[in-house]
Amino acid sequence: MSETKPNRLVPIVVGTAVLIAGGVGGYLYLKGGLGGDATSPLGSAKVVPDEALMAGFVSTDPKAWAQLEQFGTPEAQKLVAKGLNNFNKDMLTESNVSYEKDIKPWLGSVMFAVLPSSPVKPVQATPQSTQEPNVLMVVGIKDKISALNFAKKVKKAGSKEIDYKGIKITEDQGKSSKTYTAVLNNHLVLSDQRKTVELAIDTFKGQPSFAGKEGAANILSKSTNVQNSLAQFYVPDYGNMVEELLATNPNATPLPPETIKQLKALKSMVIGVGVDNAGIRMKAIGKIDPTAVVQAEYKPNAGNVVSQFPADTIALISGGGISRTWDAVVEQSKKDPEAQKAFEQTRLQLKESLNLDLDKDIFGWMDGEFAMAAIPSSQGILAPVGFGGALVFQTSDRKTAENTFSKLDALAKGNSITVAQRNVKGKAVTEWQIPQQGAFLGRGWIDENTMFIAIGGPIADVIATKPSQTLDNSPSFKAATASLHKPNAGYFYLDMDKTMSLVNRQLPASQKNAIAPETAAVLNSIRGVGLTATQSDKTTAEIEVLLALKQKTGN
Repeated sequence: MSETKPNRLVPIVVGTAVLIAGGVGGYLYLKGGLGGDATSPLGSAKVVPDEALMAGFVSTDPKAWAQLEQFGTPEAQKLVAKGLNNFNKDMLTESNVSYEKDIKPWLGSVMFAVLPSSPVKPVQATPQSTQEPNVLMVVGIKDKISALNFAKKVKKAGSKEIDYKGIKITEDQGKSSKTYTAVLNNHLVLSDQRKTVELAIDTFKGQPSFAGKEGAANILSKSTNVQNSLAQFYVPDYGNMVEELLATNPNATPLPPETIKQLKALKSMVIGVGVDNAGIRMKAIGKIDPTAVVQAEYKPNAGNVVSQFPADTIALISGGGISRTWDAVVEQSKKDPEAQKAFEQTRLQLKESLNLDLDKDIFGWMDGEFAMAAIPSSQGILAPVGFGGALVFQTSDRKTAENTFSKLDALAKGNSITVAQRNVKGKAVTEWQIPQQGAFLGRGWIDENTMFIAIGGPIADVIATKPSQTLDNSPSFKAATASLHKPNAGYFYLDMDKTMSLVNRQLPASQKNAIAPETAAVLNSIRGVGLTATQSDKTTAEIEVLLALKQKTGN
């Protein structure tokens, strides 16, 4: 890991107390009255300007962070310990400061807010340069005496004080940039741009705040129900945030108006990150404007298709109602002439070349659950890559599905591909075979309404009949998905051990060390990844992600 990152943090942490040391800290202590909550997101947001695009609130509760200690391989534990030791060492070297003794007693909360790039800051660069958004840090002060003692300890010579509307701003020159700080009752605001701190002071004195912004107060008080919360992120206007960030990057590809409209359909978002007995969990709750875009009807899925895959499946994506989603996409395209034109051209080409109807023959019969997966295999045509793939579809229209693949069989035969039938434990499997290489694709029916398509003959053999050890009973799959919300729209699942084994197998000898030891230590601590989505009503959607971690092992 780079040794420079901790050094960049040290001046910021130390700088948060410089203004207190300059005299305002004494004023704060003598005046008393905190005038606000130093530990809540809503309290910190009251000094954040209302033009902020988003805000993040990081927990300073040691009990929450301590929950992470139950996880990790010895290598990962050593990595974390090294990072903490380096950070503390850098702080002691530069300022004789200990986080545990000098900062922790008075640190109430940490919020950061992203504001649009300052229009008053001249840009001495080419028209293609990217402007960095302004970041405002808001640090809650829960113990004034401890903060004052800390400020006296780190007081630096050469700091400059600026009066702005009766409040002192301290300018501190660091190694590479300036830092501006000000104390606003029980909050200390910090930025590398003076204008940003001045805006925070304006907000403190009565200008509109992020907390008072339409929709912001609601999401700031909304809980995502994650245990041992580590961080929360708030976006009151998602579409506006995307537009603002794109505007600061002239190299970004402009988005079509219809795309911007779709982005604005997501009105607001709150994201929570916490840790529980399964690992690190993230929940994102978005408020949707159902009148802005055409939405596919949400229907939860039973997840039955997962049982058709073997326990050693590497990765899986499952869901349902592809036909419903397609219908919604087609309906939405009617509002975008370019998209509608592209769909019509695709329909025409498919009809002329394959005699297939895009809406009916391709998507129309995919009305049930589906899943696609990567499955390990070292046999036949899959031997060089080590894995194959499989798709499973449930349908209420078997006739249309069979008609579609009959047309595709005819096309394959006309392109030097052999189409053959074989029996796999009583199941009829149709294979596409390449001369002298073997089968590269097979398909068949698991039951009356469930079809499978497999890449590679060995995978077809596995999927054609239910595996003896199925994915839904796999310990790895359960670890990553069992605690996710049910019912849901489906899963994304990744087995990290099998993925890393496959990556290491495929890497040429010259690149075996391409993955840094630090990265490998983190990845090897992850057992699997699980993701799902739900929708409680037409206006509320939720995404839940679990990073299933391995339990702590010996040193």
